[in-house]
Amino acid sequence: MELAAGRLLIASPLLADPNFARSIVLLLNADDDGSLGVILNHPSTTPVEDVLAPWAGLVRAPEVLFRGGPVETDAALALARVAGAAGEPVGWRPLFAHTGLVDLETPVELLQECLAEMRIYAGYAGWSAGQLEAEIQAGAWFVVAAEAADLFAPEPERLWGQVLRRQPGEVALLATMPADPTEN
Repeated sequence: MELAAGRLLIASPLLADPNFARSIVLLLNADDDGSLGVILNHPSTTPVEDVLAPWAGLVRAPEVLFRGGPVETDAALALARVAGAAGEPVGWRPLFAHTGLVDLETPVELLQECLAEMRIYAGYAGWSAGQLEAEIQAGAWFVVAAEAADLFAPEPERLWGQVLRRQPGEVALLATMPADPTEN
């Protein structure tokens, strides 16, 4: 499947980088210059209220920052879905469907009526030109279509297995693999 905004990367068990163990990455951008995304299923223990209090009332449960990736972990990036016919609100940049990025410098009051769901990520995942393609070729990632429910899953820790289970063929069997193969 082609790399594009809105696709998911499923970390395969072959991926040795601990930053991405059992991760699901939503691609936000993929072009000739490289790729960028956020890890959807690594919530932290830091409440949004503690670091970005004005936005705390708009985030989807769990109401914590998510570890978006190992790059620029001191920066925050917000992903949101606009409500039905909200159009294109100020401070929101569309990516695909009704989902986009929120400029966290925008006054909350301008967006609070427009956003249906929102998550905030500390950091992001980034790959230079050709790097992600090489990792996919080596078997580190599976590229699949995202479903709307994946982006704001109520139990993000279970997302890796859920996304794998709905894939065709032998890839779905990986969902049953224990995190530690010695526990098999």
